[in-house]
Amino acid sequence: MQGKVKHANKCFVLFIKGTAKKVAFDRFLTRTFLCSFRKERIKFMKEIILCKYGEIALKGLNKSSFESMMTKSVKRRLKSCGQFSVSKAQSTLYVEPLDDESDVDMAVEKLSKIFGIVKLCRCCVLEKDMDEILTKSLDYIEDEMETARTFKVDAKRSDKKFPFKSPEICIEMGGKILERFPHLKVDVHDPDVVVTVEIRETNAYVHAGSIEGAGGIPVGSSGKAMLLLSGGIDSPVAGYMMAKRGAIISAIHFEAPPYTSDRAKMKVEKLAKIITAYCGDINFFCVPFTEIQELLRDNCPEELFTILMRRLMMEIAQRICEKEDIQALVTGESLGQVASQTMYAMVCTDAACRMPVFRPCVGLDKSEIVEIARKIDTFDTSILPYEDCCTVFTPKHPKTRPNLADVEAAQNAFDWEPYIRKAIEGTKPYLIRNA
Repeated sequence: MQGKVKHANKCFVLFIKGTAKKVAFDRFLTRTFLCSFRKERIKFMKEIILCKYGEIALKGLNKSSFESMMTKSVKRRLKSCGQFSVSKAQSTLYVEPLDDESDVDMAVEKLSKIFGIVKLCRCCVLEKDMDEILTKSLDYIEDEMETARTFKVDAKRSDKKFPFKSPEICIEMGGKILERFPHLKVDVHDPDVVVTVEIRETNAYVHAGSIEGAGGIPVGSSGKAMLLLSGGIDSPVAGYMMAKRGAIISAIHFEAPPYTSDRAKMKVEKLAKIITAYCGDINFFCVPFTEIQELLRDNCPEELFTILMRRLMMEIAQRICEKEDIQALVTGESLGQVASQTMYAMVCTDAACRMPVFRPCVGLDKSEIVEIARKIDTFDTSILPYEDCCTVFTPKHPKTRPNLADVEAAQNAFDWEPYIRKAIEGTKPYLIRNA
């Protein structure tokens, strides 16, 4: 009897799983059909992506240089999506597909990760004629309206010569929408869908909802920075945050075979690859660090091991920066998170540096850093169980309040110069490209 129950339970589970798979497959077919139907319905309608500026719009005489950087970044990122024209007007980038083969969905995804853009709107392009706007635009927004319960209309009339004022456009458009989709109700406070009609210089643009952009300012507008990239959660987030403020990011990683594995190195390369979606291509430097770590273990006070290791890392990193014309270092340190990230420890680390050290995560809680890591898709890779060199020879009782004089005396007691040079000579630089 017990065996029959087990068999019945197993069959029931298999049935449920099979049903779930069937439902998922049916949903997939439905989405595919709707997507194909929508493409068929609007294929004769001109479509465009409007990319709205944020902070760039507030710039003064140097605004054009920011716009130029962002335009170049957009063109570069969209190469794999097909043929697009990119132009700018009224603090907006106009991204237009030039043929039916251009992948607009992929373009929108890539544009949403380009710093400098705060909002994207996928629109239909119409003549500045009220009759055409009221008739043709409803086909374009049909999918969004069919699934909504409430809506409102927002009109933006930058061309003041257009005969209808913004409130009149809203009334006319709202009336047509209610006529076409009688299940809908108007809700001006918290609608499911906001239908926007933009009357600009050359055309009218209609869309039903916008997509949040990456914000920030264009990569390349704030110089170059070298990210000390470990395999943890914090450092990829730090690189993302500095790129958001316009820094071109290179990355340096310290490996210590046989204490660290090839998988640990591959994990870090994957993290760098993931953040290229936001940062663009990354020059990656992999430094052989085993010998230095072993010498630290054998020749330095154990409680100062981590501080001395970080000072030597900084020295190697900044020498490479000087050769590569990079102006600053970036770390993922958060104040007080671990023993080597106390204020006393940071003072001792920074004393070894001749260039600025940026710590964009310094004031964030771990939960806040994790939230950003999940947002940029690095979290799942960061928590893979492959240890980096920072976990090798970790002291049992690290000094949380190191004295700078003691740290410098411990470092000066050994001649590190030949080993620093050897590590730099053995460094392997290569380019990690954004797909």
